[in-house]
Amino acid sequence: MFVTPAYAQAAGGAGGNPIMQFVPLIAIFAIMYFLMIRPQQKKAKEHKAMIEAVRRGDQVVTAGGLLGKVTKVKEDGELEVELAEGVKVRVLKGTLANVISKTEPAA
Repeated sequence: MFVTPAYAQAAGGAGGNPIMQFVPLIAIFAIMYFLMIRPQQKKAKEHKAMIEAVRRGDQVVTAGGLLGKVTKVKEDGELEVELAEGVKVRVLKGTLANVISKTEPAA
């Protein structure tokens, strides 16, 4: 008595193409990939290339915010960074946040 025929007719539409039900889900995943995942992967790849290219004389910033000049590059992923005159610390390459100024390679 309280349900009109229009509401009763709209409730039974469970059929249809099942592929069309997944199209919005696929579209959302594609948008997320191009707006979030892909740029993050590109930035990580650029950061890794920057870290691998660090050499003696470069000005670097560590993840802790320390500024220094690279004095020695070791084979096991370590750097020796001079923070001030006579103050040298060992830093892992992975903890570098940025390379401020690059030096030219020796001829």
